[in-house]
Amino acid sequence: MKNELIDVIIIGAGISGIGAACHLRRKCPNKSFLIFEGRNKIGGTWDLFKYPGIRSDSDMYTFAYKFSPWTHKNTISDGKTILKYLNDTSLKFSLENHIKYNHWIDEINWNSSKNEWTVLGFDKQKNKKIEYSCKFLMSCTGYYDYDSGYTPDFKGLENFQGQFIHPQKWTNDIDYLNKDVIVIGSGATAITLIPSLSEKAKHVTMLQRSPTYLMNLPKKVKFTNFLFRFTPSKFAHFISRWKYIIRQIYFYGISKKRPREVKKFIKNEIKNSLSKGFDIEKHFNPKYNPWDERVCVVVDNDLYESINQGKCNVVTENINSFNKNGILLESGKQLKADLIISATGLRLKFMGGIKIKIDNKTIDTSKLVSYKGMMLQDIPNATIVFGYTNASWTLKIDLVCEYFCRILNHMEKNELKSFVPKINDENLEIEPSIGLNSGYVKRAQKILPKQGKKYPWKLNQNYIKDMFSLKFKKIEDGYIYFKN
Repeated sequence: MKNELIDVIIIGAGISGIGAACHLRRKCPNKSFLIFEGRNKIGGTWDLFKYPGIRSDSDMYTFAYKFSPWTHKNTISDGKTILKYLNDTSLKFSLENHIKYNHWIDEINWNSSKNEWTVLGFDKQKNKKIEYSCKFLMSCTGYYDYDSGYTPDFKGLENFQGQFIHPQKWTNDIDYLNKDVIVIGSGATAITLIPSLSEKAKHVTMLQRSPTYLMNLPKKVKFTNFLFRFTPSKFAHFISRWKYIIRQIYFYGISKKRPREVKKFIKNEIKNSLSKGFDIEKHFNPKYNPWDERVCVVVDNDLYESINQGKCNVVTENINSFNKNGILLESGKQLKADLIISATGLRLKFMGGIKIKIDNKTIDTSKLVSYKGMMLQDIPNATIVFGYTNASWTLKIDLVCEYFCRILNHMEKNELKSFVPKINDENLEIEPSIGLNSGYVKRAQKILPKQGKKYPWKLNQNYIKDMFSLKFKKIEDGYIYFKN
């Protein structure tokens, strides 16, 4: 049985979905909306991941919503505090009665004659199919598969007699006290896990196939805390936020323009943090340039301190196979372990794997091009709320949601029923939508939409450019078409 027509359906109640709902509350208070969440709690990533040390790898002044400033003293925050922030924000904007938990959406279908979406899925709690109709859709599903992370096909894994786990499946009953632990990987998850594990484990080995760029950030910043103590909070937040926005843009830009100098700077920073004799060239000297893959964040030198104190060592080699006692490397060296953690990345999943149909015809989204990094060509009345890959995720979320609210208000004022972005340049050159060479991105290229090589089909990955584009440029730009 169909429900009444809703103005906006938001799919996902993580940081993107909660932000989208708050923006609708603020900018489009007369619009009805529902949030469908496949799990039984809000929070997305921050509720799903339970591994030790889970934290932000962006500063919280840009990772928090623009409309709900970060008030804690820590610039880098632990996962529990971020989850509380999301719950507090949901409570502040009275979102709870708008959230449908355990509602898993697997198909959306646009009806051109009615100018509305039909949203189909399953209520996992009541064990029944669901069907809703809405005028507009906001996809806030994140970018990865919530069911499982990526684990390579390790030879001989079945022979290992200890415990093996991917961090995405971590549970609080996993025992690593006084255990020999191997963490496979060198990305953000591994860098976060290792210092926390080192506090209780007998010894931790960071086993990496190749190094990653690491930058140290302080958990607390004296200047920022000084601002919040002696100046009005709005001013302090404004200054702190823009300090980090400009720093992010500058660092990314200079990494692309002068990679050799940035690489040298990063290596010197690491060298100054580690004891003499540590082989920087082998273990922390990536073969690629900064920001060809993501730069990972070390907090208060915690990883380096674990290494300096002998609680952790770094091994840069390829795995030959697993055996009953641990891992055999290609060099013939044996690594003993009681617990092995495969911090080997995520599986990307576009729009949560939802099937998209237009008038009952299935659309292959990998053939489509992204418009302003927030919509897809030929897909009406929908936005994909997706954050930055080179800066705080939420910076882009705020801009996308504000722009979508601008469109809704523009359509209401002019009595318009639908919009759709269309490519009117037959010679538009296209390229992958995410400009990173990371393994998880390469594995997903076949399912991800593309981007163009020029505006508005090109993702800026630059907050200031996007701010002017999405906040101040006129909506009817010759690429997005409206119908009444």
